Amino acid sequence: MKVLIIAQHSEGVLDATTLNVVRAALAVSEDISLLVAGSECRAVAEDARYLEGVTNVILADHPCYESLSAENLASLVAELAPSYSHILASANTFGKNVMPRLAALLDVQPLTDVLYIEDVDVFLRPIYAGNLIAKIQSHDKVKAMTVRTSAFPPVTQRTEACSLEVVDKVFDLQLSRRIKIEVGQSERPDLGTAKVVISGGRAIGSSENFKLLYSLAEKLDGAVGASRAAVDAGFVPYDLQVGQSGRVVAPELYIAVGISGAIQHIAGMKDSKVVVAINKDADAPIFDIADYGLVADLFDVLPELEAQLC
Repeated sequence: MKVLIIAQHSEGVLDATTLNVVRAALAVSEDISLLVAGSECRAVAEDARYLEGVTNVILADHPCYESLSAENLASLVAELAPSYSHILASANTFGKNVMPRLAALLDVQPLTDVLYIEDVDVFLRPIYAGNLIAKIQSHDKVKAMTVRTSAFPPVTQRTEACSLEVVDKVFDLQLSRRIKIEVGQSERPDLGTAKVVISGGRAIGSSENFKLLYSLAEKLDGAVGASRAAVDAGFVPYDLQVGQSGRVVAPELYIAVGISGAIQHIAGMKDSKVVVAINKDADAPIFDIADYGLVADLFDVLPELEAQLC
């Protein structure tokens, strides 16, 4: 068995989720190659050589890969695919963009959102918004998979570098081009990797009231999230949405404030280590999965909680 991982990176830095994908790959094989494709990305490849578990880094450095367009990247990976039994990427927008195209090129069934690898052919993935876990077996010669990074701990760095292989294959299909990138600026930790996440629901009532959550997050060095209802109400932007149609998080501590606990929201945070729910509705479903629950008015609790943290 040989595994190829498609690395995600930007601005010369390897994305943290790639470290989780390497951990998932170790459940399949100890022969792991990591593809770093991009433009002027040698520094990323050099850094990747020190990742635990990676035995070979493949560098494809060409301007046509600068935007990591799914068309060009999938074609490159398809060219490399015959040497591998499994091809993995993160189950985020990057992986979800590339992997279906790759699977189509290879004429195989993509395996998406894998959260446990039972065997080289057997995988677990959530269905019905995470209410059920499906065990699936693939007999495809090459398994094209995205993995839920929150289900696998990241690998660490090591002191000895693995080999570096440079490929000169160019796939400049010119089917799409990137116009610009807009990156949200925030002083808070990234929602996807924060150890503490404080999320608010529609009960927060307004964008102004979300300042209560930002203030508490400041004390806990955490990130702020939101339910879909709060996003739909316009309290916060979409990039803070936690749930099936938003970000999937698995922090050490998740504080749900004024969130009822809809299935779609639970699907995005149920892997959190400790869940604290604050809601004045004692029958709210969020209490069914909470480790600690407080039936109270959030506008009374949050200022008091913040005062205790001073």
